[in-house]
Amino acid sequence: MTNLSVNVNKIAWLRNAREGGRPNLVELSQRIIDAGANGITVHPRPDLRHIRPEDVKDLRALTKLNFVEFNIEGNPFSKASSIYPGFMELVQELRPEQCTFVPDQDHQLTSDHGWDLSNNNNDLELCINRLHDLNIRVSLFMDPNEKQIKEAKNLGADRVELYTGPYAEAFFDEDSRRKYLQSYSEASQYSKSIGLGVNAGHDLDQVNLKDFLLKVDVDEVSIGQALISDSLEEGLEATVHNYLQICQ
Repeated sequence: MTNLSVNVNKIAWLRNAREGGRPNLVELSQRIIDAGANGITVHPRPDLRHIRPEDVKDLRALTKLNFVEFNIEGNPFSKASSIYPGFMELVQELRPEQCTFVPDQDHQLTSDHGWDLSNNNNDLELCINRLHDLNIRVSLFMDPNEKQIKEAKNLGADRVELYTGPYAEAFFDEDSRRKYLQSYSEASQYSKSIGLGVNAGHDLDQVNLKDFLLKVDVDEVSIGQALISDSLEEGLEATVHNYLQICQ
């Protein structure tokens, strides 16, 4: 079985469109947990476009209360500002079960590539070690490239999260889908062989997730926009159940 962590950024994004407290992020996250999700994921960005630092603190308390995994993802080099405490500072304060380092820039709409570990990575290794000192599992957002994955292991990462955007984009082209599935399957097998856990995420949905999980050995998927979008038509609890059924 693959665990399902639900990214709740889009709930916060909708709330922020009109300010106020609706939809209520904590209440809906509780419903997601009650429906059986194995964890909650957030990606707090420095511009506060969706999840805000106070949200992260509220959700840390919620996940502790419910004994489910909390995953904070983001760029470890995002610095503090007048409205943002800094990514590493936030993670070290709240101590989630997992932290996923993503190489996105502040201006990016969304994450669109994995880490390139070809050059000097001393600063990244230092960040990994700082979180290990707090017993936080560290995952690196990676493309399905064995050379890069090996470097992730050398830096001390516990897991890799395979960036699945290209697979999702190619899904309806049979030949391309088959080639991508092969590359992700090989990347997962290699990761496992060198002692890395494997997560996956980005643009996975009810249409493409089953084929992916049938071919790729994955410990956890992180799904946000698709699941929240589906819930507008199917209802939140029913949607979580549907994704859990695919994961099983």
